[in-house]
Amino acid sequence: MDDLHVSYRVCLAGTRHGGGPAALVRLLRDGREARTRVVQAVRGVTVSACRGELIGIVGGNGAGESTLLRAIAGLIAPDRGRIFVRERPSLLGVDPGVMGDLSGERNILLGCQAMGMTAHQARNCLPEVAVFARLDEARDRPLRTYSTGTAQRLRFAITTVVPREILLIDEALATGDAWFQRRSAQRLQEPRSEVSTMFLVSHCLGAVLDSCQRAVWLGRGTVRMVGVADDVVAAFRDQCREEPKAQATTEPTSTPCTGAGGDAS
Repeated sequence: MDDLHVSYRVCLAGTRHGGGPAALVRLLRDGREARTRVVQAVRGVTVSACRGELIGIVGGNGAGESTLLRAIAGLIAPDRGRIFVRERPSLLGVDPGVMGDLSGERNILLGCQAMGMTAHQARNCLPEVAVFARLDEARDRPLRTYSTGTAQRLRFAITTVVPREILLIDEALATGDAWFQRRSAQRLQEPRSEVSTMFLVSHCLGAVLDSCQRAVWLGRGTVRMVGVADDVVAAFRDQCREEPKAQATTEPTSTPCTGAGGDAS
């Protein structure tokens, strides 16, 4: 990524689409065009990834991490700057193409084939993917009946069983129980002769520390720090601790809260 800038527009009031409520807003506004605001999601990001690296991306809500991954995957066109890739990146949750009316088993077969496997290879991988996603008796049920966590586990299992040159993972490890998070981290640490480069966006800092060699800290769309994962996560945690203290000094004195606290993760 070379001096990458990405922005998008948000509607402040009214829209040309959206059904009845939107039509009412347009009527009240005498048919005038809705006002919009440009949001600068990514600002001048320059980061390189070497072959075989697993790079974590950390930051607060709205820091631009998800937008950055979508730009790398080619789903969003940058306003300025360039992205150079060796192969087509695969964004977890987009490429498998799962369908809600099909069973989990059928989604595994079609998802693996959509990502480049033959029908025979997909059938061979079916038991492994089903076990990893912990579908159990839900294998024959429609995907739309799954919980959000189970559906995301299935996407992760399909995407990571297929060899990919560049894999982009956005908050997949935050879904599911401790067993799945541990197994996911182990899978990312397995020898990656074919899946050579990964970007992992996660607000679970433990997952970044366990899985990644390097990390990028994004703040309001800009790169705050790039380096060894331990150093970047430590700096980000320090900043998270300082922000509440800075806010507290500007607020009126009140009765202290005795609730338990903890580190950002």
